[in-house]
Amino acid sequence: ELPWASHFWETNVRTYVTGPDGRTGVWFLSLDASRFAAVAAARVAYSLPYFWSRMRLVERPSDRVILYATERRWPKPDGHSLVQVRVGEAFEADELTERDHYFTARFALWARTRRGLRWTPADHAPWPLHRAELLRLDDSLVTAAGLPAPEGDPVIHHSPGVAVRIGRDRFPLHAGKTPD
Repeated sequence: ELPWASHFWETNVRTYVTGPDGRTGVWFLSLDASRFAAVAAARVAYSLPYFWSRMRLVERPSDRVILYATERRWPKPDGHSLVQVRVGEAFEADELTERDHYFTARFALWARTRRGLRWTPADHAPWPLHRAELLRLDDSLVTAAGLPAPEGDPVIHHSPGVAVRIGRDRFPLHAGKTPD
């Protein structure tokens, strides 16, 4: 593992899908990352919609406030995101709902590559989740991905993160079949 190549900030717009064979996973609509080499490699190796972005994380430990900013640079500077939250207490395991697990316990991704639809395993520990209060939100990444602007109150959780290892893609499927 090369720290300069494998440790970087990332923001993604994603949805959750079930493939034609019944396997579940994440479908990324966009991924913004601060390390150009990682962006280029992921675009080539996994055909994922990665964007090179200027990213900044500012933490104020005194009041547990985190500001996370993303400004897209390449291949087209068409999106940004600024999120500020106050991190609360950790959720106990028995407090987490089925919805919390649905959004955080995905261990695979789907992508359309030049060779067809692919399912790729992702190995990581369960995300440790904390309560969070949204203080500020200015985001255009969702609409830049071609989706309508979100309505209603967002669901807010915070995680200090986990290490993720992406496996080799598997089981090419016919190009015409797309996950639901």
